[in-house]
Amino acid sequence: MPVGLIAYSGNVSDNTSPDPLGVVTAPRPSIVWLRDDLRLADNPALWAAAQRGEPLVVLYLLDEVSRGIRPLGGATKWWLHGSLERLDASLQELGGRLTLKRGAAEEVIPALVTELGAGAVFWNRRYSAAKDIDARLKQRLRDGGVDAHSFHANLLFEPWTVTTGEGGPYRVFTPFWRAARENSVRAPLPAPDSLAMADASSESLDDWGLLPRSPDWAAGLRESCTPGEAAAHATLGNFVDEHLVDYHRRDEPSIAATSRLSPHLRFGELSPFQIWDRLHGAMSPQARANVPKYLSEVGWREFNWNILFHSPELAQKSYRPAFDAFPWAEIDPAQLAAWRAGRTGIPLVDAGMRELWQTGTMHNRVRMVVASFLIKNLLIDWRVGEQWFWDTLVDADEASNPANWQWVAGSGADAAPYFRIFNPVLQAGKFDAARRYVHRWIPELDTADYPAPIVDLAQTRRDALAAYDALKAAQRP
Repeated sequence: MPVGLIAYSGNVSDNTSPDPLGVVTAPRPSIVWLRDDLRLADNPALWAAAQRGEPLVVLYLLDEVSRGIRPLGGATKWWLHGSLERLDASLQELGGRLTLKRGAAEEVIPALVTELGAGAVFWNRRYSAAKDIDARLKQRLRDGGVDAHSFHANLLFEPWTVTTGEGGPYRVFTPFWRAARENSVRAPLPAPDSLAMADASSESLDDWGLLPRSPDWAAGLRESCTPGEAAAHATLGNFVDEHLVDYHRRDEPSIAATSRLSPHLRFGELSPFQIWDRLHGAMSPQARANVPKYLSEVGWREFNWNILFHSPELAQKSYRPAFDAFPWAEIDPAQLAAWRAGRTGIPLVDAGMRELWQTGTMHNRVRMVVASFLIKNLLIDWRVGEQWFWDTLVDADEASNPANWQWVAGSGADAAPYFRIFNPVLQAGKFDAARRYVHRWIPELDTADYPAPIVDLAQTRRDALAAYDALKAAQRP
C-alpha cells in the first residue's frame, strides 16, 4: 500500500492478546460498515480493515429511522437493490458475502459487535446530518474497548479542508473550487485480491421491498440503468474514450456528451478519486481540452456537499433565510399534476419530465428548465419540486438535489439571480433546435393529442418578477 494514503487513528493491527498463561485468544473480527460507498476498489475502510488481518464482516445497514437520516425515494431504492445484488456477487467471488441489516445504526451496530465479538468497526465518513450518528457511535464503541475508525473516501476535499480566510465556508463556487484545487488529490486504492470473511446473520434483500411491485413502474429504469461497480467503471471508460471529446456540447440534450456517472457517484460505486485519476490519464487532445470543465462539474458536487455539511437542513430551509418570506402561490393540483406527468403543453418541460419518469434521470440543462418552470412560472415552492426529484431520480443525493433546486429558486448558495427565468421556448431553440430531444420523448408532439400550454409564459414571468420584487421591497429598512 502506498505510504500516506490512509491516516489511521490508533493501532488497527493489535487484534490478539495473550492470556496470563501465554495462550493467544481467539481473533476478533472486523466490521466494515458500508453506506454510500458500495465498491471494493478505492474503499479506504475496507482496505484498512483488511490490513488488520482478521476475518471481515462487510455490512450494509439500511437505516431509514434514525434522526438525521432522509428516507430514500422510490428510484434510489430501485438502484440500491441492484447495487447491493452486484456487490454481494463480487464479495462471493472473494469467498464471502454481503451482510444485510435494517434498523437504527446506534442499535444495530453495537448489537452486531456483541454478536460477533468484533474488535473493530471501519467506515467511510458521511457529511450530512448523519455525521452526528457516526460521532456518537465512534465514541460509544471506543468506550467499550472496540476500535472504531473512519476514513476520507467519498469527496475529493472534506468540507473542513476548504474554508475562507476567516475559517468559514465558501458561499460562491468559483473561489471555493480555486481554493480546493490547491490541495493534493490522493491516488485511488486498488481492490483487494482476496478477503478473509467471517459469518454473520443477514436479512434478505428481497424482504426489504426496495423494488416496486404494484404497479411496477421500473421497466424504463431496467432498460436504461445498470447499477454496480463494474457498470460504473464501464461507464467512466466509455465517457472518456467516446464522449468526453463532445463535452463542450453538454448543454444539448440530444447529444451523448455527458458522463452519466451521477448515480454511480451517488451510491459510491465509483469514487471521485477514481474519476480524477482517469481524467488525468491518456486521452486525445480534443478530449483533454474538455477535462477542466468536466472536473469543475465534479467540483460543483463537492461544493454542494460543503454547503450541506454546514447547513444540514438544506432540503427544508432556504439557504438564504430572506427567501423564507417568498409569496408562493397556492398550489393548483391540476397544474402540479401536469408538470409531473409531462403534460404542461411546453415541449422542453414535458420532454424532460417524461425522460425522468422513464429513465430515472434527466439531462442537466433540462433539469434547470423544468425547475425554473415549476418555481417561476407556476410559483410553486421549490421544496415541492425537490421532493418529486428525490423520489424519481436515481441520482438524488442529500446535497446536490436540494442545493440545485435552491440555486434555481435564487435562495441557495451562489444562486442564479432572482430575475433569471429559463424561458423553455428559447432554451429549446438554442439547445434543441432540430427538436430531436422533444420528439424522442413526446411522440404526439405535432398532433391534436398534445395539450395546449397550461400557462402563458410571458405573463407568468411578469408575475414571478413581481413576486421577487415584493420580497425585496419587504426587506428594505
